[in-house]
Amino acid sequence: MLTEHPAIYVNALFACLLEFSIGRIIRLERSIIDLSLINHVLNISIHLFSSKYLCRSTFFPYLWTYHTHRSCFRALCCKGPPPPRPEYDVVCIGLTGAGKTSLLSRLCSEGSDGIVPTTGFSIKAVPFPNAILNVKELGGADNIKKYWSRYYQGSQGVVFVLDSASSDEDLEAARNELHSALQHPQLCTLPFLILANHQDKPAARTPNQIKKYFELEPLARGKRWILEGSTTDNMEAVKESFGQFISLLEDKDTEPARI
Repeated sequence: MLTEHPAIYVNALFACLLEFSIGRIIRLERSIIDLSLINHVLNISIHLFSSKYLCRSTFFPYLWTYHTHRSCFRALCCKGPPPPRPEYDVVCIGLTGAGKTSLLSRLCSEGSDGIVPTTGFSIKAVPFPNAILNVKELGGADNIKKYWSRYYQGSQGVVFVLDSASSDEDLEAARNELHSALQHPQLCTLPFLILANHQDKPAARTPNQIKKYFELEPLARGKRWILEGSTTDNMEAVKESFGQFISLLEDKDTEPARI
């Protein structure tokens, strides 16, 4: 009987199973037992009967629906959670007024109203698509700078922010602080992101002018560092700079320096 009318067997076999299970699969309510049972029956039946009988069967459209929704279901439900983003501990230094707090607040999507310079230190978790930076921002006042080195331990990278539109005196002070950081035993092997901030101001020096004045080429030769201009008016460019910095933290950048 079955050999003479295999299509009838196919209809009878799947009628009860798929009427109950396909609906549950499409509604994303199926259990592991439902799916594994249907897979087992379907695979056996395809091997037992030729495709011409299945196509002849009135149940063939339901089989096609099942295959389609099974693929969609697996794409939706069998995809595991995304891998956790790596976290890096970063220290952010620079003189008072360089704009450290404003940049970090904007990167964290915080309001810019009422921002005051950091008097001690603060910690922000700054999220990026491929990493999270735990940034320890240190105040840049004269009475705070002498304690910077106490907070260097455990850092994996350095963000140095300077005011590119500051006076020559302040720019010289920023130069000295950067030189000290680049040569500090706890920081000298770490990647540096140097941001020439306030590029939107008329008196701002360009990154190339900063590089020449700070003598970065001879001082930081062989080190991993990036020098970029920045302004809170163009946060996309700032995010791109931090993206390059994250590549250095991940050791994906083969070049020792990038301007």
